[in-house]
Amino acid sequence: MRLNEIRYNDSVPIDGYGPGFFRIGGKLVHGPVAVFPSGVTAWGGFDDIDVILAQAETLDVVFVGTGAEIAHPPAGFRQALEDAGIGVETMASPAACRTYNVLLSEGRRVAVALIPV
Repeated sequence: MRLNEIRYNDSVPIDGYGPGFFRIGGKLVHGPVAVFPSGVTAWGGFDDIDVILAQAETLDVVFVGTGAEIAHPPAGFRQALEDAGIGVETMASPAACRTYNVLLSEGRRVAVALIPV
């Protein structure tokens, strides 16, 4: 079997999650969070779109984790991101964490905005 080391460059992967928290780059973060190539920041949910739009030049897609179950974000949230040239993929937070890590390891320009499970 051949093993390959995964490299994330300067970005941080999501190491784990649980009720109300995420472990990101080895650090515990409580509550909703957004992870960008530039770092990790608290996220105020769908009303806090500016934190994502501020990173528009560095992103192709943002994965939105909606907690334990998939839920659709408000139409205005999706539209504002798409108008800024950012693709939006909505899924449950566990799936968003896994997908983010895979694309991050491929060197893609991705971010994730997560609501805890």
